[in-house]
Amino acid sequence: MAEPNTTFRRLREEEWTMSRREAAEFLVKKSIEYRDPVQCVTRTIATWEDGTTACPSPPYQRLLHKITGRTVTELGFTPPTPRTARRTTESEGDMRRRTMILGTGAALLTAAHPARGNAAALDGDQLQQLQHAERTIYAQDRDHGSAELGRQAAAALNTAYGWLRQGSYTEPMGRRLHSATGNLSVAAGWLALDSGRTHDARSLYTEALANARQADDPGLEAHAFACLSLLAHSTGRPREAVTTAQVAQRLVAPLGSPRWLSLLAMREARGWALQGDRALTEQAIVHAHNQYAQGPRDADPDWLGFYVPAELAGLESLCRADLGQHERASAGAEQAVMLFADGHLRNRALYTADIALHHARKSNPDLDAAGDAAHRTLAYLPEVRSERFLRSLRDIAGTLQPHHRTRAVADYLDAYRALVPAA
Repeated sequence: MAEPNTTFRRLREEEWTMSRREAAEFLVKKSIEYRDPVQCVTRTIATWEDGTTACPSPPYQRLLHKITGRTVTELGFTPPTPRTARRTTESEGDMRRRTMILGTGAALLTAAHPARGNAAALDGDQLQQLQHAERTIYAQDRDHGSAELGRQAAAALNTAYGWLRQGSYTEPMGRRLHSATGNLSVAAGWLALDSGRTHDARSLYTEALANARQADDPGLEAHAFACLSLLAHSTGRPREAVTTAQVAQRLVAPLGSPRWLSLLAMREARGWALQGDRALTEQAIVHAHNQYAQGPRDADPDWLGFYVPAELAGLESLCRADLGQHERASAGAEQAVMLFADGHLRNRALYTADIALHHARKSNPDLDAAGDAAHRTLAYLPEVRSERFLRSLRDIAGTLQPHHRTRAVADYLDAYRALVPAA
């Protein structure tokens, strides 16, 4: 059993007089002041005090030394073993937990598979299964992402179309099934896009549009157009990104969801930024912030739950990077990671990767900051399994490779080659 670190806990409770959350926020704030930012949340402090983490990683060690003037030993930690040994001694409990997470997601999705046999009357049970499958995709993808999740989504979607082709249902139920199938198609399209399968994503989004028309569902139609805008960002078609985002905004305007309009305005902003139009980018960003400030509404769709203040900051940082404003982009990405706190693991990982890239792509690259952020990014492996995240890691390595003689960069490249497949 791990030995609790009572020395550090006394420091927090008696000298700092802070809760764990306050201590985490304090450390993040100080790290930014020292221009050596770290990612620290309540759980980080808990693992230090409970002894689960015997010794913090070097960025935290530097920060704690600057704040307290004490060594890690004086703070009650056990000096670290070599990095390779630490990697091989990851607890079996953590691995079991990760396996359980994937297994749970797969089981929930396969629950949408049909019983074989003669066509049967479809009712609310099948509808609920499809809706549950959609929610599961977003929940599991938001935290982890994986190719297996994409395969499960494809299987569930195939089931849905089988029900629509072979089942017996009333006209109102048919519209609801088309709506649920379209939403599931959007979710599957997102997984395809995240995996780099852009042709599959376009096909799935087009299917969603067809289902939206059959269901007479403007919300689904808007969602599909919003996703086509995101696809256009990824495939180098910024004009299409703008026009599809604008179409989606027209569809959403009567629905009463300012937060949804905010997201669409940010999608439009990214399209303008990719075209290098600074004025229209700024205009769309301001509009996005103004809409977001109006707060949540009952009309907000469930899938919009990912669009928290951290995501708003992160999306703006991408626009800043597209405009070449890498200083503002890195600050925005840092803000996004800090605001995410304990949630949205996959997006936290992606924005941490962006921090490294923004620092490396400045006119005068900050290689120490880039290397530190790059190391923080590796810490998300293997829990985050998104193909897009792995591409980000490879992008960081490629961007930093010309600076391989710099110590911080060399250390990262060594760690990257040891951890990332086919590095």
